[in-house]
Amino acid sequence: QVQLVESGGGLVQAGGSLRLSCAASGSFFSLHPMGWYRQAPGKAPDLVARATTDGSTHYAESVKGRFTISRDNAKNTVYLTMNNLKPEDTGVYYCNAEGVVSYGRQYPGSWGQGTQVTVSS
Repeated sequence: QVQLVESGGGLVQAGGSLRLSCAASGSFFSLHPMGWYRQAPGKAPDLVARATTDGSTHYAESVKGRFTISRDNAKNTVYLTMNNLKPEDTGVYYCNAEGVVSYGRQYPGSWGQGTQVTVSS
C-alpha cells in the first residue's frame, strides 16, 4: 500500500500563494489517480483537485483558475500549487491515492496525515 506524506502548508495572507507536496513511498505510485481534499473546520473533506494517471485534471469550481494539481511520477510526488488564496481556502489539506485494480491485482488507496493551510484576511 502506498504511503503518503504531505508538506508545504502554513499561514499566508489573502492573495498569497503556497505549494503543497505529497510524497509517496512504496511502489506503483503511477497507477493511482491522485487527489487533494480540503477539510474546513466542522465540515467533511471536499475534493479540491484530482489528477488521473493519464494526466487529466479536475478541479472544484471554487478553485478553478487559482489552483493547479500536477504529478511527477519519477519522484513519486503530487503537488498542489495554490495562487490568489482566499480566507475560505483555509482548512486541512489531505492527499489521497485512489485504490485501483490493474491486471487483476488490487492496489489499495491511501490518505496522508494532512497539512494545515490558513489564509488570513
